[in-house]
Amino acid sequence: MRNFRDFSVYSNSMKLVKSIYKITISWPDTERYGLISQVNRAAISIPSNIAEGSSRKSEKEFSRFLEIALGSAFELETQLILSKEINYLSEFRFDEIIADLMIIQKQLNSFITTLKKP
Repeated sequence: MRNFRDFSVYSNSMKLVKSIYKITISWPDTERYGLISQVNRAAISIPSNIAEGSSRKSEKEFSRFLEIALGSAFELETQLILSKEINYLSEFRFDEIIADLMIIQKQLNSFITTLKKP
């Protein structure tokens, strides 16, 4: 069994989740069940799927969970773009978070590629 805590992509995604939660807490209450919920769920889905996938026996199964995590990362990127466009997120903060998110996306993609090699 793999220890998900040892993966840098897991650590990086947990840091990102904490940042996201700190940001969305200041967003309007009218978004509590809308965009806030969506952003927070997409963010926490990334490390959650890495952790769940690490418990799987085969590389193929693990890879599938990493693909779901990657999908959540791109979903989160879309939601953050919208958040910036409607002025819930400053340009500076957006750039910071997107830079971190892109690192996670690249790490996940690389990890998936490695697992799929024969």
